[in-house]
Amino acid sequence: QVQLVESGGGLVQPGGSLRLSCAASGFIFRINNMGWYRQAPGKQRELVARIMADGSTNYAGSVKDRFTISRDNAKNTVYLQMVSLKPEDTAVYYCNVDLFTDWRPSSRDDYWGQGTQVTVSS
Repeated sequence: QVQLVESGGGLVQPGGSLRLSCAASGFIFRINNMGWYRQAPGKQRELVARIMADGSTNYAGSVKDRFTISRDNAKNTVYLQMVSLKPEDTAVYYCNVDLFTDWRPSSRDDYWGQGTQVTVSS
């Protein structure tokens, strides 16, 4: 069993900053990609940023140069540093982790966090 625990969301004024964290625990053999998605009211869930096992990253165009994704492999944790926040960044943010629970290729699966609310408003 694998659990993802997110933290760091909240209310911030436009132009402010927040740092999200997502820690994975449980039966983890190896973690591949880690990422953050978000879903605003009435909209589909969208990819915000992703970091691969080799450390390479990709970002949604709307957050590039404002958000930074990073990971601490020793802690099985992924972070999302968000600066220059805008009202349109308001959403529930979900972390997503692609991992193996044991040595078998069939053990690979995708896990989601419970979501953390980010509200950007004055």
